Amino acid sequence: MKQNSYLNKRKIFNDPVYGFINITDDLVFDIIEHPYFQRLRRIQQLGLTCLVYPGATHTRFHHALGSMHLMLQALETLKTKGQCISCDEETAAVIAILLHDIGHGPFSHTLENNIIPDVNHVMLSDLFFDRFNILYDGKLNTAINIYRDSYPLKFLHQLVSSQLDMDRLDYLKRDSYYTGVPEGIPGTERIIKMLNVHEGNLVVEAKGIYSIEKFIVARRLMYWQVYLHKTVIAAEYLLINIIKRASMLALKGEEVFASPPLKKFLYNKYTFEDFKNDAVLLDDFAQLDDSDLIVAIKMWINHSDKILSLLSKNLVYRHLPSVELSEKPFDKNYIDNIKNNVSNTYKIDYEDTDFFVISGTITNYAYNPEQDNIRILYPDGKVVDIIDASEHFVAFLTDEISRYFLFYPRIEKFNK
Repeated sequence: MKQNSYLNKRKIFNDPVYGFINITDDLVFDIIEHPYFQRLRRIQQLGLTCLVYPGATHTRFHHALGSMHLMLQALETLKTKGQCISCDEETAAVIAILLHDIGHGPFSHTLENNIIPDVNHVMLSDLFFDRFNILYDGKLNTAINIYRDSYPLKFLHQLVSSQLDMDRLDYLKRDSYYTGVPEGIPGTERIIKMLNVHEGNLVVEAKGIYSIEKFIVARRLMYWQVYLHKTVIAAEYLLINIIKRASMLALKGEEVFASPPLKKFLYNKYTFEDFKNDAVLLDDFAQLDDSDLIVAIKMWINHSDKILSLLSKNLVYRHLPSVELSEKPFDKNYIDNIKNNVSNTYKIDYEDTDFFVISGTITNYAYNPEQDNIRILYPDGKVVDIIDASEHFVAFLTDEISRYFLFYPRIEKFNK
């Protein structure tokens, strides 16, 4: 006997962060089952963070489902407070948040604009939305309008993308869980219960102000402890330079081992216009995931190019660079001395030391008042930005903190 379609597609996921997550719509189930979405199972949410926090091996798939779960909770809260949200709008909002990161490539943000220069995950997500809409006969029209902020109910877009969206609420809680960094855990349930809508915009009732302050503080702490951890950044730059070197060799016509989809992007330079004009390119990109890079880098250890071989060996064996941080730019002579040391030790040309000695800046701010603000709603109907409403963290909320970094190989591991 054929199983009832309704029962077959109302699946339940057991999530370690929230418990059971329900799929409430057939179309949502079909999207999750599609190969484009299943690919997210093979892309790590935090790139190479697992080299510092071993538990951080969760994926974009986990995050997308968690964001969907929080979206359903938020919509239910708003409906209980009198907001008119139709079943179609609810499904569209769920799809919008479910697909918000569908355009991410291998290792997520780490290789943003590197495998495909000048093409980021947001641009590719737009294309995936359009492709899904074609596949499902225009049923994603409302979801696309919500995602692109062209739907009349502005608060639905703010739940997908703002400084207090379901994306941020999930990744903070999820990343805290998997890294074991408790300082990053926001009061997700209370924040969602305090959500409301005022004059079309998402607001937080004044009773939830302390939860918002905790959320912003948690975000800042997670950036310094996890997302911008000095060793994580060093590992990410190592991976970036591996891809840069491999692509450089490939474009010169040298043989570089790679899976068919990775080879296509190493041996060619595509633009966003190419993606828009050639539907096959998006399918090729959808074949890429972390495993393509992992296998290739393991093979590149034995490549005849010394630079690619050394870089790959350093990543695979976790010979990560030494890291120096400073509040001021590093002296050029100091950097030159390090480069000369690397050149002599590795026996490579001075100009090639740029693959091993890297300097730059990292910046962190918890709240940007120039973006879509977090609004606090008081019982008398007054709406105030969190900066003006906060009694404790006004300066802390908005200060932008920058640090200069310098990465270079660890001397004791040069010849290993």
